[in-house]
Amino acid sequence: MRAVTTAQPLDVQPTPLALLLLGRDADPSSERGVECPGDLPAPSDPDLVARARAAKDKLGDRVFVLGHHYQRDEVIQFADVTGDSFKLARDAAARPAAEYIVFCGVHFMAESADILTSDEQKVVLPDLAAGCSMADMASAEQVAECWDVLAEAGIAEQVVPVSYMNSSADIKAFTGRHGGTICTSSNARRALQWAFGQVDGGDGKVLFLPDQHLGRNTAVRDLGMSLDDCVVYNPHKPGGGVTADELRAAKMILWRGHCSVHGRFSLDSVEEVRARIPGVQVLVHPECKHEVVAAADHVGSTEHIIKMLEAAPAGSKWAIGTELNLVRRLANRFADQGKEIVFLDRTVCFCSTMNRIDLPHLVWALESLADGTVVNRIQVDAETEHYAKLALERMLALP
Repeated sequence: MRAVTTAQPLDVQPTPLALLLLGRDADPSSERGVECPGDLPAPSDPDLVARARAAKDKLGDRVFVLGHHYQRDEVIQFADVTGDSFKLARDAAARPAAEYIVFCGVHFMAESADILTSDEQKVVLPDLAAGCSMADMASAEQVAECWDVLAEAGIAEQVVPVSYMNSSADIKAFTGRHGGTICTSSNARRALQWAFGQVDGGDGKVLFLPDQHLGRNTAVRDLGMSLDDCVVYNPHKPGGGVTADELRAAKMILWRGHCSVHGRFSLDSVEEVRARIPGVQVLVHPECKHEVVAAADHVGSTEHIIKMLEAAPAGSKWAIGTELNLVRRLANRFADQGKEIVFLDRTVCFCSTMNRIDLPHLVWALESLADGTVVNRIQVDAETEHYAKLALERMLALP
C-alpha cells in the first residue's frame, strides 16, 4: 500500500480569466467607454461617418434618431433630437410618421419609447448590451417579494410605489398595477406629493424605486422630511434588511439602488474642487449621494443643468456632477463665452453601458434598416405595456 503524504501547496497563480470570473479583477480593454479618465477610442473605420450619413439620407423621414445627453459626440452628431430619457420617449411618440425609431441610449429608454409609440413603429437599440446598472438593481421578482414583506408588515395598503424613469418596463408595470406613478429627476417632488396624497389620513408611504439617492434627496431636500423618515430596503437581505417596525415608522421606503456614475461623487470631490478653483459653483444631479447634494450650490436634472449653464454669466466657474460626455460637451460649447466648466471628480468614469452605443453599432443599425432588415428591435409585451403606460400616464397628468 502506498504511503499517504501530506499535500504540498501548489505554486499556482490564478489566471486573468479566473480573476475576472471571481470578480477580483477587471479588464478595461474589454469594456468600451470606461477610461477613467481619458479619451474614448476613435472609430475603427474612418469611413464610418460617411456611411452613417449615407444610410440616414437613404432612410429619410422613415427614421428618427434619438440621442441621450450622455452619448459620445461621434453618435450625438446623427441625432435628430437630444435630451433626457423621458423627453426623448415623448419626442418619439410625437413622430408617428417615422417607421423606425433608433434610440441611442440604454435599454429601459428604448422600452419607454416602444410603450409610448404606436404598434406600427419599430424601436431599435443599436447595441443590446447597452443596459443600465441602476435599472438592473430592481427585478420584477425582487419587487414582488418586497411587496409581500410590506403586506406582512400590515402597511401595503398605505404604500404607493413611485418609480424613477430609469427602470425597466417590468418595474413600471408593477408601479401601474399598484396605483403608483413614474417620475423623472425634474418632477420627482410633484410625484411624491401626489403619492402621499393618495392615502387618506396622512398615513401614506412611498416605495421609491430603484434609485435610493433621488428618493432620499427629494424627500429631505424638497419636502422637508428628515433622514429618519427614510429606510432602505435591501433586496439581497431577508426581509429587506429592515424590521416590520422600521417599515411601519418610515415615510419613504427606498430601494437599495444607485447610478454607478453619480453614486461615485463624494464630499471630498466637492471640497477638492472648491479648494482648486476659488469661486466655483458646484452643480450636481440629484442621483448623487445626499451629502454631495447637501454640499452643492445647485441641484437639478440634466435639462436643468444645461439651462443653468446657458443662463450663467460669462466668466463664471462651474464644477458639474454628472456624466462626463455631457460635461465635456457643455465645456466646449460655452468656452468662447468665458465660462469655465469642469468635471466635479477627475476619477469618475464615463457611463460604460451608455457608451456601448458607438459609431460602428449605429452604422450597422442604420445600414440594416436601409437594406430592409430590422435589427435589435425592442418590443414590450402587451400586458406589461398596458400597466407601464398607465403609470406613465399618471405622471403626465401630474399638476
